Amino acid sequence: MEVVRITANLTVADIGAAAPFYREVLGLREVEFDLGWVTRLTAPDSGASVQLVSADATAPAVPALSIHVVDVEAAYEEVTALGLDIVHPLTTEDWGVRRFLVRAPDGTVVNIVRHAR
Repeated sequence: MEVVRITANLTVADIGAAAPFYREVLGLREVEFDLGWVTRLTAPDSGASVQLVSADATAPAVPALSIHVVDVEAAYEEVTALGLDIVHPLTTEDWGVRRFLVRAPDGTVVNIVRHAR
């Protein structure tokens, strides 16, 4: 699996209430996207980012990490062959990504994702 980026997903009860800390204190001023239930805040100079997540629009769990990969289909085949727990099947989502959620052996739910072309 070729990983191109990893994004931390922080579960928060209220994105609007949580975001000012990350913007004002940590300087993550750029809002890359905001779907209401998830928003990515980024430092304009370094590109460091975090996603604040209050729920997941289509999956039964909020993933702790988003792992951005080159080939999401190959990644899905790989984790399926390993017999890992698929929490959310390989899906093309309305917001422009193709992804699946897998539970790591330690119980952490991970979003494996590729942006649609």
